[in-house]
Amino acid sequence: MRLDLYIARRYLVAKKSLGIIHVISTISAIGMAIGTAALILILSVYNGFDRVIRDNLSDLDPDILISPARGKFFVPEGPAFEALLDDARIAQICSVVEEEVFLGYGGRQELARAKGVDEVYEQESRLASHVVDGTFSLHAGELPQAAVGLTLAANLGIRTNFVDPLVLYYPRRGARIPLAGPASALGSVKLKAASLISVNADEDERLVIVPIEQMRALLGLKDGEVSALELRTAGDADARLVRSLQESLGPDYRVLDRYQQNPALYKMMRYEKLAIYLILLFVVIIIATNIFGSLSMLSIAKREDMQTLRALGATDALVRRIFIWEGALTSLAGLAAGLVVGAGLALLQQRFGFVKMPGGFFLQAYPVVLQVRDVIWTVLGVGAIGGIISLLAAPARDPR
Repeated sequence: MRLDLYIARRYLVAKKSLGIIHVISTISAIGMAIGTAALILILSVYNGFDRVIRDNLSDLDPDILISPARGKFFVPEGPAFEALLDDARIAQICSVVEEEVFLGYGGRQELARAKGVDEVYEQESRLASHVVDGTFSLHAGELPQAAVGLTLAANLGIRTNFVDPLVLYYPRRGARIPLAGPASALGSVKLKAASLISVNADEDERLVIVPIEQMRALLGLKDGEVSALELRTAGDADARLVRSLQESLGPDYRVLDRYQQNPALYKMMRYEKLAIYLILLFVVIIIATNIFGSLSMLSIAKREDMQTLRALGATDALVRRIFIWEGALTSLAGLAAGLVVGAGLALLQQRFGFVKMPGGFFLQAYPVVLQVRDVIWTVLGVGAIGGIISLLAAPARDPR
């Protein structure tokens, strides 16, 4: 074993000879362990909520969205679109007509984002798991029906067992304001509210889903016209698939994966996690100052020992490495203990859900997802802090 590491290890475990210095070193190691465990646990809880948000978005947003590069609507025809039907990488294709409309119900009005969908979407949609009232069905025989966001329904006073129709208004194409007033230039369709859905706060406040035929009639579109195609893939929608589809469809269309559809949201989620990581690292830095204090006191207490080592031929560099190793061993002991405790508690919560959420949430327990990259970044961050503190606290030369 190296001489500097051997002496540092002896100082670390020499309880009787160091007294209060050993107590401070122990407290430092415990503090580093708590900081490391907190990093693992809090990042894992953030990952859990992040996954819940992504799962909810994935039930509404497609894996890949195809929309026109110019204009609002297009007819998906031609060899490139026909090839989509035979592409084994694509499991489902849905036609969508989406537009901002004026919504009326029982004398109340609200602006809403109306999404007209085809039968494939109606039958295969994951939104059925988000229904809080009624049944997710857009047709009752020949009668068209709608699924309404929960908050939007509350603002309009919509209930699925009420018989009042839900009315969608939109200006007719090419219509001018007539003498009878602007209201007569609006087209309208009537539907029954069959279900209330809850996806997330933003969508609950403005979303209404209706049959695509009703949206085409409201907007004055021809049969086959859509505002977008929504694709569900057989596997992950990786960059190669998106790039391949973009090349086959050409510059007249935009092919967007899930992250490109909501860039602001996903960037915000990444920045929030980075901010949490940096804040917790700052807490670890404050805790690590105890190591600085214990090394400073140790260098004073062991001054005579260092002078003896120098008399035997030890260089200032060797003496400095002894104290660097002392600080590094203290921080590494705390880091190792914190990793075991933090990862263990995260895995237990992930498996058994011991810590429950407060009442009123749809989740029963705090969601936790332990990721290897979080463990790696925690090791790198805490290890770097311990190393830097040890370098700063180690005496540079003989104090005589």
